[in-house]
Amino acid sequence: MVDGYVGSVYRPQNGLKMKKRVEEFVHNKAHDSWHTVLVEALLKLDSNYLEYILSEEYIPNNGRLFSAFKTLPKEDVKYILFGQDPYPRKESAIGYAFIDGAVESIFSENGLSKAVNRATSLRNFTKMALVANGLLDKEDTSKEAIAKIDKSTLINSIYDLKDNFEKNGVLLLNTALIFESKERSNYHIKMWKPFIKHLLENIDKQVTLILFGNPAKKIKKDFMPKQNCIELEHPYNVSFITSDIALELFGGMKLYDKE
Repeated sequence: MVDGYVGSVYRPQNGLKMKKRVEEFVHNKAHDSWHTVLVEALLKLDSNYLEYILSEEYIPNNGRLFSAFKTLPKEDVKYILFGQDPYPRKESAIGYAFIDGAVESIFSENGLSKAVNRATSLRNFTKMALVANGLLDKEDTSKEAIAKIDKSTLINSIYDLKDNFEKNGVLLLNTALIFESKERSNYHIKMWKPFIKHLLENIDKQVTLILFGNPAKKIKKDFMPKQNCIELEHPYNVSFITSDIALELFGGMKLYDKE
């Protein structure tokens, strides 16, 4: 049997060598419970694009493409949070939507850390979570107000935030799993569509999709998923801080609380 494609889509029954390559690529990058779904989803990609994915010449690097699938088993997923695409910096993009690997601490004596203040979406999300947990008044989310909060019961590590998302069953993905350049963002979102479609078809219908911003909202329009969808503006917008939908959804998760 020889490798083969129908159109631009790889057909695994005609390409055992490619399937083997993809299996080796996924191996050790994701939890065993995701292995079959991820291999099948990758094999849905355009053949040339799949070769590019296998090259790993993009962000996130160092084998972190499927980090979100490595630390949250398939059976534990309750939500899938879809952002747009990874951070455009190697040190920031670590394979989880919304988790900036360059952030060493969330808070500082003056409120939020400089790194969080530079990351607009993370800054607004953090303020929203503090409002949702009653630690901050939605009428005053200034750095002075944040500085006054007793943070002894709050996490201060971006990785603790990632862990708290996962404890609530939230899989942190993007509509495009890689970043190449700002100009190519929409291209990569388009090319990942077959992967996302297959993933949603193989996720329990009880899982809720959290869609951040217009690219993510198109998932509902394009795929008509069996899962319930919660559509939100992107946290880049300051109005996200006081969004009733966001406050209700994330308030109960206690994402910034220590155990």
